[in-house]
Parts: sequence; C-alpha cells; structure tokens
Amino acid sequence: MKSRRSILQQLQRAASSSRPRSSAQSLATRATRAAGHPRRPYATVSAADLQFGQPVHETHPHLLRAGEITPGITAQEYANRRAKLAASLPDNGIAILASSETKYRSGAVFYEFHQEPNFLYLTGFKEPESVAVIQKVGSSSEYIFHLFVRPKDARAEQWDGARSGEQAALDVFNADETGSINNLHSLLAPLIAGASEIYTNITKVSGFSSFFRSQGTPPNDFQKMIKDSKVKPLQPLINQIRIIKSEAEIANMRIAGKISGRAYTNAMRRQWTKEKDLAAFLDYEFKIGGCEASAYVPVVAGGKNALSIHYVRNDDVLQDGELVLVDAGGEYGGYITDITRTWPITGKFSDAQRDLYEAILKVQRSSISLCRESANVSLDKIHQITEQGLKDALRQLGFDMSKDALYALFPHHVGHYIGLDVHDCPGYPRNGPLKAGQCVTVEPGIYVPDDERWPKHFRGIGIRIEDSVCVQDDSPLILTTEAVKEIVDIEALRE
Repeated sequence: MKSRRSILQQLQRAASSSRPRSSAQSLATRATRAAGHPRRPYATVSAADLQFGQPVHETHPHLLRAGEITPGITAQEYANRRAKLAASLPDNGIAILASSETKYRSGAVFYEFHQEPNFLYLTGFKEPESVAVIQKVGSSSEYIFHLFVRPKDARAEQWDGARSGEQAALDVFNADETGSINNLHSLLAPLIAGASEIYTNITKVSGFSSFFRSQGTPPNDFQKMIKDSKVKPLQPLINQIRIIKSEAEIANMRIAGKISGRAYTNAMRRQWTKEKDLAAFLDYEFKIGGCEASAYVPVVAGGKNALSIHYVRNDDVLQDGELVLVDAGGEYGGYITDITRTWPITGKFSDAQRDLYEAILKVQRSSISLCRESANVSLDKIHQITEQGLKDALRQLGFDMSKDALYALFPHHVGHYIGLDVHDCPGYPRNGPLKAGQCVTVEPGIYVPDDERWPKHFRGIGIRIEDSVCVQDDSPLILTTEAVKEIVDIEALRE
C-alpha cells in the first residue's frame, strides 16, 4: 500500500532529476490544495508531462478548468461528498465501493465503458478495476480515503491507453492511501477486520474479476471476507447525499439540457424519412454541441411505434401524416438530461393530433408548476394530479374514462429523479415532499391503441412530452427549455 509519505520521496527524486519542468503549477499540488490539504513543501513534476487514464486540466484544458476532477466538479466538491458519507457512518465503520467492469459484446470487442455512478460520485475516477474505501476514524469527523487502482503497465497501456496509476490516485484524486488492485485481497482484509460495520452494494451486483464476480455458489472471495462482519446496504446512505444536487451538478445538467434541447429544435426543422436517420442526427448534435455522449438508448418512434414506451429499434420508415415521438438526451460531465418531444413528420398537426397534444401539454405545464418546495408535494402526488388532469381532458375529447381506461392510456409514472443516472438514486421513495435541489422529470403521455374502445380519429397516436426540471424554493427551473414544445413554435420551424 502506498501512502502520501512514500510518494513524497519519489516525487522529490523526480523533481531533482534533469527532466524539463513546466512553468505551470502541477495539477497534483493544486488539486490537493483544493481538497483542503496544506501546500506541499516540495516541487512536483508537471501533470502536463504525464499521462493519465482520463482528462486532467493540464492535458485537457479545453475540457476541465483548474481544480476540477471532472467537468464542472472540483476536487473540493468530491472531498465534501466523501466527508458527508463518512459522517453518516457509525464509529469505525467503512463503506466499500467498486468501479464498473469492462463488458464485452464478443471476444475482445468491448462495450463503451460507463463508470458505476456511486463510485464516480465519490471519487471522480473513471477507470475500471478500482475499489474505494471510506474509513471513518473512531467517533471523530476524520476519515481515510483508500483508492485501489490498476498500476501503471507500459505493455497494457500500449494496447488500451494510459492508466492513471497509484501515484495519481494520491496526487490527482486525493486518496490518503492507495495500492495496486492486484493486491486487493491483502489490502481489504485489515480494513474489513477493523470495521464495526461495512456498508456496500457490491454483494448485490456483478463486479470485475473473480474477486467480485456475480452471486452464486460457491461464495466469491469478497463474500468469504465479509462472512462474519456486520454488513448493511450502502445505497440508502448515498441516496441521502446524492438526492440534493449542488450548484455545480445543476449547472452541468443545465448545460446538457441546453445542448440537447437545441438538438431537438434543429431536428424539428428538417423533414425525416427514417427513424434511424433522426436518431443519428440527434446523437451527432449532442456530441458536436459539447455533450460527451447520448445519455441512454434513444426512442425514435414514428406512428404506432410510439405506443411502445421503450421502443428502441428505430428501424422503421416515417410516414407523412403521422407523428414521431423522440425520447433522448445528452450527457455532460457525467450528468444526464431526459427529454421527450412529439411532433408531426410533415411539420403540421392534424386536428386530432393537435387536440390530443394540446390536452397533454396543458397538463404537463400544470404539473411542472408544482415542482417547487413551497408546493409541498411529492412526485407521487404530482402523478395523482396529472392523472386527474388527463382524465378530465380526455373526457372532453370524447374518451370513455370508466374502469381502467386511464391506466391503459397512461401506464407509467409521471416522473423520476435524474442526475448521474437516468433514474437517479435507485430506491429513493417518490412519496416525500420535493425539496430544493432535487431534479426530476415531468412526462405525461397518452398512447391510444388501435381498438374500438377509443375514438376512431385518435387511434394509433402516441404522444409524450417530457422535460427535466430542477426543484427550487418558489419556482421550477426547467433544464430543457431550448427544446420547443408549443404547437405554434413547432409548426413555425418549417415555415
């Protein structure tokens, strides 16, 4: 296990060598100071001359400002998050988190890597095969941040790109203790043995390598190690921290919303004939606009395909006279935005499409207005209000709303939490009053089957309108306002 003391000696030797030095202040020194550590009394090698497994300010100043670990999120904010988690642990308790694993679609061909959200939230570290341990020291507010990572390996890096390594775990990501992930057995054992309680989600999911393999018999190595320990789920503790977004998190989501919203509006200006072409255009617009990726597999559903809530084949032809429902969004700094818009393929709504769309939009506006702390309502309550609004509107349009009619037409919840995940803070209840800083979606929709039970001119139409919203004290902050949704604005785009 490497500590700050041992790394000091290495850095002192490096600083006294003949290697050219940059006049720029090193990221290591700056990030450490930003996280509340005193300035080190020695020189360091400039980060601009090194290679890391992810962007840092010195190597990617176009992506990161000084002091940031990931776009928009500083070393100080990551340290604050870890401190909050440590404060929620019992005396001498520990929290253990594992990174995501590299997943393979076939042979050596891998899927795009996406870091485990809780791990990313606490560390900012984006590489696979890593473990973080937050160790509370006695009953004090002190804690030790352990980060075990892949060591530098020239041969492996020749194939797969740079690794940050153990030194960067200390000097860039501000770990107090580090070590090679290859020695995880010996590194974790004393931490587990000395812990009063262990908080982790690892036992419920598949992790990387044989150490954290998925559940089954015989027990994996990690299960054996914690067999006689008091183990509790970590998710409830971390949900309490993640559910309220910081100003920096909200700013990232607003950037994602702005870029994604403009992409939607640009898409509405054009005539599309194939779902896949529209999907490709949005993905391109998200990325060229500044997002890192699409936040999730998009829904691009023309005509009756919109009756499937999660239609993702996106391989059909778009027919004149029909609507297209698009559920997509971009990701910025790890934070997502979630948008759905429905518009006419020809640019003009038919009378029936207009009537149903306007009814849903009116309800959505009303539901969004409740996304403020002063309203003292929960997502579940907003869902109930949305249901009643849709019932009343559909009755006026000639729908028979008896029995289970509404569930048949509106089978999903009106909203969910968003953040690092599309469905953020899994397991966090939707029955508590919304608080300032929580971010949610508001997405009423009506999907009319081709069935004699429903008015003929509405059959086969699926419409959903969704925005991402940040709850504030007295008013909602709509994060996705650049995606036009008023009928007059949609139709004006083709004029």
